[in-house]
Amino acid sequence: MIPILARDLAALGRVTEGASCESVLRGVTEAIARGVPGCAGGTAELWQDERVLLAASHSELIAVIDRERDLREGPSRDALATGRPVVAADIMRDPRWPRYAAAAVRHGIRSALVLPVQADGAVVIVGLYGVRPGVFADHVILTDLLREQVTVALANIWEFDDVLTGAAQLQEAMAGRALIDQAKGIIMQASGCSAEAAFDELRRVSQHHQVKVADLAKLLVTEHQQKNAK
Repeated sequence: MIPILARDLAALGRVTEGASCESVLRGVTEAIARGVPGCAGGTAELWQDERVLLAASHSELIAVIDRERDLREGPSRDALATGRPVVAADIMRDPRWPRYAAAAVRHGIRSALVLPVQADGAVVIVGLYGVRPGVFADHVILTDLLREQVTVALANIWEFDDVLTGAAQLQEAMAGRALIDQAKGIIMQASGCSAEAAFDELRRVSQHHQVKVADLAKLLVTEHQQKNAK
């Protein structure tokens, strides 16, 4: 089943329209639940700048993670604190987290593998959960695969977001430049001054009223259009 998991995880790294961190995290949880033998469900927590984004393959697992945070004990908390994988062969018999174990078993969880993935200043805590004990005994290959593919997928999403943000900022700057040119033309026509003098006047008024030059230009152009439309 690992080749299927590798294929599904690799697909998450191919950015398409509408892709986001949320969709990548959700895709990771669905891929591991579908492609890892013995795994009944998965979670993925993205920790960045003291904020957390959570996705899960099943709603019951969201309740388990929320309970783990409230208790401040459990495999995900240990993985986040230590930066190392945490394996629980049988949660019912594991002495490390007695209160968490009770909550997990109530939701049918008997085993867990939790992996921290470092990703460009953020940490993704990937959790795999089984309804039978001992299903994640051989996890080295799985751990390496998840680290590689999750890191690639998130890096691609963040790069894509940077490109979109840059394009939006450029478009906004170009629109602002066009408005400023129109406003300069209106001032030049009204006063007979040069383009440089018109821009100086725009800047002087914007500083006096503490507004951006582009916003002042937009107001001037709008008022001019409204007057001509009458």
